[in-house]
Amino acid sequence: MELRGGYKQELSRKEKSTINRIVGKYDLQVETVSKNRSVYKIKTDKNNICLKKIKNKKYKVKNGMSLVNELKLNGFNNTADYLKTTRDNIMVKYKNIYFYATEWIDGRECDMDNQNELIESIKLLAKFHECSKKINTKEIKIKNNLGKWPESFNKKLHDLDKFKNFIKNKRIKSSFDTKYYEYIDMFYKKGLISLSLLNSSNYYDLCRNDKEYKTICHNSFYYQNIIKKNEEYYLIDLNSIIFDLAIMDLGKFIRRIMYKKNYRWDFKKAKLIIEAYNSVNKISKDELEIMLALIIFPHKFWKLGRKKYVRHKNWNELKYSKRIEKIIAYNELEDKFIEDFLEYIKNY
Repeated sequence: MELRGGYKQELSRKEKSTINRIVGKYDLQVETVSKNRSVYKIKTDKNNICLKKIKNKKYKVKNGMSLVNELKLNGFNNTADYLKTTRDNIMVKYKNIYFYATEWIDGRECDMDNQNELIESIKLLAKFHECSKKINTKEIKIKNNLGKWPESFNKKLHDLDKFKNFIKNKRIKSSFDTKYYEYIDMFYKKGLISLSLLNSSNYYDLCRNDKEYKTICHNSFYYQNIIKKNEEYYLIDLNSIIFDLAIMDLGKFIRRIMYKKNYRWDFKKAKLIIEAYNSVNKISKDELEIMLALIIFPHKFWKLGRKKYVRHKNWNELKYSKRIEKIIAYNELEDKFIEDFLEYIKNY
């Protein structure tokens, strides 16, 4: 998996020693090792593997392995196989940290600015969802998010109220505080529109129907988890999987990619994504309405406020200011996007 953006990191002698010890549990010998983001690419005497550590929630690794096995039984082979140790374990414990290994897909991250790669990636997601409905989910103990969107939306709107009161009561306000406060009401109203659209849709009916099939969502579908190898596409990192409507993955992806400079809330490009998915796994008119509610909820604005006022993320004032300016700058384009999307649904 060739990663974009120069993410390779140097390893310390101690880190290399730890990796050698862990890889030895798989009866493999380390030849070379490099670190890309949060994973290790390891060339061994037999094959290339991906090693990743997980501090808690070990069940996620078991879920991932069970899902990969079930997907393969149902004809979906575009994932990375999990490796077991010589003692038939799927994890290795080292100083209260667990490590697990998968095969390394020798390809590169998908380029979302390439239209063909974008379309093929979306078709891969549709195939993943389609296949996930067929598998035995008894061995997969994951969070069930069906029917919980309104609760989540309401909680985030309540958070915006808290952020507003917090800023209002601050004696000394930064330029970011002032700017964020200025736009809270506008984004709050957009959140209410999103919630109203969701509540007037057939959301709960679709959730009740989906409980019978239990679609598994990747929940982290983006370029870094889509690998192109020759002309094949692979979906990796299954640690965040949940039960939800399939359109959750698709809607989150559209919402995220629309902030890229080559997309800029252009509905024509969102339509391309929707129709690529629809060519493999049909989307109903009801699902489009629900997906629009998800896309237009001011998640990015809420998330920025949470980083500042809840998590107290250590960014400088300039970085915070740039983030909010970008969100505000796209607001008018987003309004036009909503109009176009509603017209598309009307004629669907």
